Order: sequence, then structure tokens, then C-alpha cells
Amino acid sequence: MSASGPLVGYKIVELAGIGPNPMCAMMLADMGAEIVRIDRTVDAGLGINTEAKFRVLDRGRRSVAVNLKDERGVQTVLKLVEQADALIEGFRPGVTERLGLGPEVCMKINPKLVYGRITGWGQDGPLASAAGHDINYISLAGAAYPIGVADSPPSPPLNLVGDFGGGGMLLALGVVAALLEAQKSGVGQIVDAAMTDGVAALMAAIYGMHAAGIWTDDRQANILDGGAHFYNSYETSDGKFISIASIEKKFYEELLQLTGFVDPDHQAHADRKQWRVNKEKMASMIKEKTRDEWCAILEGTDVCFAPVLSMSEAPHHPHNIARETFTEVNGVVQPSPAPKFSRTKSKIQSSPSSVGEDTRSCLVDWGFEVSDVDDLFEKGVLK
Repeated sequence: MSASGPLVGYKIVELAGIGPNPMCAMMLADMGAEIVRIDRTVDAGLGINTEAKFRVLDRGRRSVAVNLKDERGVQTVLKLVEQADALIEGFRPGVTERLGLGPEVCMKINPKLVYGRITGWGQDGPLASAAGHDINYISLAGAAYPIGVADSPPSPPLNLVGDFGGGGMLLALGVVAALLEAQKSGVGQIVDAAMTDGVAALMAAIYGMHAAGIWTDDRQANILDGGAHFYNSYETSDGKFISIASIEKKFYEELLQLTGFVDPDHQAHADRKQWRVNKEKMASMIKEKTRDEWCAILEGTDVCFAPVLSMSEAPHHPHNIARETFTEVNGVVQPSPAPKFSRTKSKIQSSPSSVGEDTRSCLVDWGFEVSDVDDLFEKGVLK
């Protein structure tokens, strides 16, 4: 199968990890980049023991299993780096340097290399060497505190905000930007992507509202955090849920018209003091009908409405079907590549590979002599 997407022709080395690093690699691979994933020859303790086809973040790349504790393994990776446009890694600061694969070594043999690094805290700072996970990074950036129910601890928003939004996507953007610059300058650079920085960037609009005095630190007291009756989710009579986001006045007026919600002067939309009581009224009204009944009334209107779908339901919604938002590969339903391109269309290049599944074929394709590869297998450097 030939590659497709706007990044066809770019070659990237990925040092395998979890969370944001494979998310970045998946996106770049979906866009056509040829990516070699360097896996360990022994269990790296990544906590992902499912069958390969279910590891959706690993799709689109070939796996080369290398013993990085052996100098010959390090040299094998460096030979790949010589030919690559970029390398991405997600280890703690200093780890790749100790492996002999740090940016100084890699960029000495390939001055045009873009060296992408994703960490939670960044490459420097007081916390740089500490362990952490998504919830820790979004907490430090001020993004965790506003999410959740009033008078309760903040609710973890899965690991979407730190690992994937403020991490993997940020690194992908940084790598592509650096690749564009390298085309002009002929010189690569290091991309230091920190999830704390990325999450802070995602919070730009909220920080602006906070500075303007129109966003408080109280949970469920603001326009976008469930404080407003016109921007919220509600339970229906069949125990399912719908979401309403009638922020603008014209959309709110349509909400009133189609639902029969009573707000004669349209003042409760802007009067924060009325939000709590109006949420109770709205919740009571919404619970009078099933989700399907509300869909029949509100879906496709300018109320700004959608049913709250489970992951089992979402792939079957007519809009998602029409957009081909989801696809099925080897029996695994998963998100399709995004965004969509009009000419150089992205696609899922291949199913996820098992660790070491492509070691021999990939190295030969990248110019290694068959006899050298055989020798490295015999010595346990490759798997």
C-alpha cells in the first residue's frame, strides 16, 4: 500500500513511549510520514499489554526492536537518524543523552535533523526531573481546577488535555513547524514541548476572561464550566443525556422558542444570579422527554445542540458516518485521520505493528546490508 498525505517523503525516527509521543507519531504517520518506531527488545514497562491491533496510537508505523543497552544497538539507531528528517522522544530530560541518542550526538551526524522532545514539565525548571502524569501537568497549568462539580474535587478530563491536546498535538505542530523552517535554513533544531506549556496555551482564552474579571475561580460559576443553564448537559427521561450551548442571544431565543423554556424578558440568559434556579428549571423540563424526542426537536437547529453519545454510540451517528469520522481496521473501530486535506489525503497507512514485527524488513528498506542485520540478530542486538 502506497503512502498518502501531506507529509509523504518525510522520514521520522520515533523512540517508543506512552501518551503524547505516540499520539504525535500517529498524527504524523496518518499524514504520510514514514516513521520507524524504535521499541525495546525487552519489556519497557509501558503498561500496554493488549494485542497490537488495539493499540490504536501505534498505527501507521513499523516497529524495529533494538537493545539500546548495547552500543551496536545505539549505532543502529544512529544510522537511521542519519537518514531521518526528524526524531521524536518522550523520555525524562537527560535519558536520551545517557543512551547516546541525545540531540548533540544526533544533530552532529545530521545537522538538518529536527529533534522533537515531549515531557510533562519541560527540559528545564525545578520539576523537570520529576515523574508525573496528565492530571499533574494540567493541575500545574491551572486547567484542572476549573473542571468539575462545585464543592467537589476537580474531575480528571480523561488524559485528553495534557497528554494529547497540550502534549502530542503540540509536539506535532512544533515538529512540522521546525521541518518547514529547516527547508529554508538547512539547519535543524530542538523542539522542547512541555505539557504544562501546551495546556497553558490551551487555556489562553480562559486566562483572558479571568484577567477581565468575567471568569471566577469557582467551579460551575462560569459560562463554559456548567454554571450557566444555557451551556450544560442534562439528563433525559430515558436516563440518557443531551448538551445545550445557546450562548449567543439569537441562539438562546431559538432555545426558548423550541423548548418552551420560560424567560419572558430574556434576562436570565445574562443574569448570573438566575443561573442556578434556571438550571433546575431546565433540568426538570429536559427530563420530560427522551433523548430521541429532544433530538427530533433540536438536532440540526441553531440552538447549538447535540446528544451526549457514548463511545459505543458515536461511530453510528449519521453525521459521523457522513464525515467518515470513524473507521474500522481489523475489527477495531477507531478515529479516522484528521484534519482532512483536499488534495493530499491522509489515511491510516497500516495497522499497529507488534514489537519487532518489522525489524528485518524495515532496516533493509532503510539501506542496511542483509548480512549486517543477520549478524545483529545473532548477537541479540535486534529482535
